[in-house]
Amino acid sequence: MDVRNQLDLKALIRNIPDYPKPGIMFRDITTLIADPKGLRATIDELIWPFLKGNIDYVAGIEARGFILGGAVAHELGLGFVPIRKKGKLPWKTIGKEYSLEYGVDTIEIHADAIGKGDRILLIDDLIATGGTADAAIELVRESGGDLIAAAFVVDLPDLGGSKRLRDKGVSVHTLLEFEGD
Repeated sequence: MDVRNQLDLKALIRNIPDYPKPGIMFRDITTLIADPKGLRATIDELIWPFLKGNIDYVAGIEARGFILGGAVAHELGLGFVPIRKKGKLPWKTIGKEYSLEYGVDTIEIHADAIGKGDRILLIDDLIATGGTADAAIELVRESGGDLIAAAFVVDLPDLGGSKRLRDKGVSVHTLLEFEGD
């Protein structure tokens, strides 16, 4: 629930059973971001903890993290760093392989996207096991950046991703939780 706007953000998220494989309940935020009030409230709630933050860049994980992270960067008056799937960036990159609940993948950033000491806010739509976010954090740190926090719309706490990041010393901000997923 977005208390400031009295809007039930959770009700705007579509649940898709058995996607991308049997046994997984996919939390689809495309219905949330298609709703004008839902999108506005989501971005507002993502930025509140960071309005007075000492942040240089927002980094967003492909693909929904681009949508949310771009909007957060705009609202905070910051630049945006895309974290993409392997082979999608045109310049020299650094990458990290990671495991997720249904396979293995690699994400990359441009080698010059983040400089030594740059303060980064990481944004994505959802945290499940934390594999993708953990790899993104490692990319930020390998680049010399300082990860200030990670923020997500949805947390699936039973899968342990938020705890995994907190155990690594990362401040985690989430808007909604779905138990049992």
